Amino acid sequence: MELNEEDVFRIEDNSLARTYMKRRIVITRGKGSRVWDIHGREYIDCTTGYGVGLAGHLHPKIMDAIRQQLERLTVCHGSFYNDVRATFVEKLIRITPNGLNRMFISNSGTEAIECALKVARKFTGKPGIVAMMKSFHGKTMGSLSATWNTKYREPFEPLVPGFTFVPYGKIDRVREAISENTAAIIAEPIQGEGGVNIPPPAFFRELRETCDEKGLLLIADEVQTGFGRTGKLWACEHWHVKPDIITLAKPVGGSLPMGVTVARDDIMSSFAMGEHSTTFGGNPLTCAAASAFLDILKEEKLVEQAEIKGAEFKARLDDLKSRNPVIRETRGLGLMLAVEFRFDILNILLQSANNGLLILDAGRNILRFLPPFVITSEDITQTIAILDRVLKEGKYSVRD
Repeated sequence: MELNEEDVFRIEDNSLARTYMKRRIVITRGKGSRVWDIHGREYIDCTTGYGVGLAGHLHPKIMDAIRQQLERLTVCHGSFYNDVRATFVEKLIRITPNGLNRMFISNSGTEAIECALKVARKFTGKPGIVAMMKSFHGKTMGSLSATWNTKYREPFEPLVPGFTFVPYGKIDRVREAISENTAAIIAEPIQGEGGVNIPPPAFFRELRETCDEKGLLLIADEVQTGFGRTGKLWACEHWHVKPDIITLAKPVGGSLPMGVTVARDDIMSSFAMGEHSTTFGGNPLTCAAASAFLDILKEEKLVEQAEIKGAEFKARLDDLKSRNPVIRETRGLGLMLAVEFRFDILNILLQSANNGLLILDAGRNILRFLPPFVITSEDITQTIAILDRVLKEGKYSVRD
């Protein structure tokens, strides 16, 4: 049965949990930096599934890897060994920060965070976690406890106890929050959902020094920033910092669901047999796609592309700002970019989509751009032209 647009709207609206603010667009196809809706309308995709499709939609090498694996094996629980999983693990360990050499594979970013929080508590024997204001780490109960926004937290309280929030970028407040019961500090190198917030230059080095001084673990949530999104392979590299635990997800599965928690051997080995597990984590199909993604990352120099294209994109956004006083600020690193306006940006999101451009928000007044690294200069030019047109046609003013 072939569904039309109204059928899709009706079925999803009537049968799925109402947990997403849905846009009335039915996406049916993608290729590279573009997607198409059910009517064949084309869009530049600066969302890529909230930063998932780093190599673009339907990259041929990833598709080939998936097709080949489909004919061999799709399920293999972690209680058995698997050649495809081992191949992926070996490739990832080669590029993770030096000394972080033991991992747990799960299915999502929030699961990667759950593992990090559990192993930090197990290793240290302490319950306390210092987290950041404006942070976002996920919506399962543990990761939600580390997430700052009260609109996500309050409906589900009481959450996991032991979490303390401090202002992002304020090392003195971090130090004040540490007690004898503190196990770890968790932070995003750049806050994504919180508004694409870049910390002061010394902050992550100060976090590292504080953890070393106090005997704490530093957990870097690189779910959104990892694999070159900010122009460095790991965003922590901007400040020459090595965490004790790093959490990964979004692009790592080659657009299939995967989360990874990587830690020092002594930390991850504190888990006893059976204390943490997952049914689907590390399945051969996702590992095949992930392994192909890691090959593409290196062969096509995607990290370098993100740095170069990100600089171009940011310069074009800066130029747009110079012509539009309704824009308060542009910011970001690599291809993790944001435009902060002086008013609510919902209409800009909707009108941009009507003009063939898909963008994310990061709060009520912030546009967030997470395009695939295969985005072209022509795509960037067209993106800016669409935004310029939307702003002019909307006749926005600083009073809006």
